[in-house]
Amino acid sequence: MKLVLLLLTAGKFSKMLLTGGSMLLSVVAYALIFGWRYAVGFVGLIFVHEMGHYLAARQRGLDVGLPTFIPFVGAWIELKDQPHDVETEAWVGFSGPLLGSLAALGCYFAAREGGSTLLLALAYAGFFINLFNLIPISPLDGGRITAVLTPRVWLVGVPVLVAVFLWRPSPLLILVAVLAAPQVIRAWKYDPEDPANQAYYAVTAETRLTYCVYYLGLLAFLAVMAHDTHEMLGAVRSLHG
Repeated sequence: MKLVLLLLTAGKFSKMLLTGGSMLLSVVAYALIFGWRYAVGFVGLIFVHEMGHYLAARQRGLDVGLPTFIPFVGAWIELKDQPHDVETEAWVGFSGPLLGSLAALGCYFAAREGGSTLLLALAYAGFFINLFNLIPISPLDGGRITAVLTPRVWLVGVPVLVAVFLWRPSPLLILVAVLAAPQVIRAWKYDPEDPANQAYYAVTAETRLTYCVYYLGLLAFLAVMAHDTHEMLGAVRSLHG
């Protein structure tokens, strides 16, 4: 009883309930279309991705809330303390796709070992989701990572987002575009001589190079793995007629 009262007093119980409840709602929503086993795995992959952000934020001393899920949109963590410098923002942004990619890779190896089409489909979903999140435009993770180079990189993300929409039209992409619009305007008006910008974006050339290597390396890895798993799934479908 003391433990329950403590959790209620601290407000942690309600936050855990929100995370658990929204996860369950997402599982039910996806299960209606894809079946419960895929739904559980898919939501689990998103959870691992978000926990990458959560753990990185906690590591840097930021006050952060547990993930909240919205079916067919995704999930996010609430950063109650915003990063004080662009390197911290890049680290928090990078940690989600990194941990999410490792989870997808685990599904991939398990699928190869056990011949599971379900795990292979989950691996593809994990690789693709994390690849999509690396589009260099804020509020996607790619925008947070590449900001360590310069916010003007976000302007490159605009044609990429348009190309993805032309390839696979989706209401979600329209939502991302709406959320990204203020950041694109900010990138267009970016003044490197502004003292506030100089303070926030002040990083060494070595740091910029390090994150550039991290970003391009993960981008290339996910692109290859997403392509290969997609081809493998195509072969499985052909085999089963």
